[in-house]
Formats: sequence, structure tokens, C-alpha cells
Amino acid sequence: MHVASAPLAVPPPRRPGWRRWLPWTIAAAAALSAAFALYAEPGFVVMMADQVWSCF
Repeated sequence: MHVASAPLAVPPPRRPGWRRWLPWTIAAAAALSAAFALYAEPGFVVMMADQVWSCF
């Protein structure tokens, strides 16, 4: 019983960390793709911006 409840106590402290770095990781990926899009094709920026906006 006690062994089974121990793993359940581990995920809750992890979740705030996830919520802290995950948006920044998404923002960094979006910034990198936008920078590449500006370099590659301006029309691609509009499509990517629309996709990123649809996530929010």
C-alpha cells in the first residue's frame, strides 16, 4: 500500500516545472521557425503565425 502511494507523490511537484518551461520551449520553437520562415519565405510566416495563434 505504502509503496504504491509513493510514486503518486512524485508527479505533482514535477507539474509546476513543466508549466514553467513548456511555454518558453514552445515560444523558442515558434521564434526559431519564424526566423527560418523570414529567411526562407515571407508567405510561410503568415501560415506559421496563424497556426501558432490557433494554439491559443
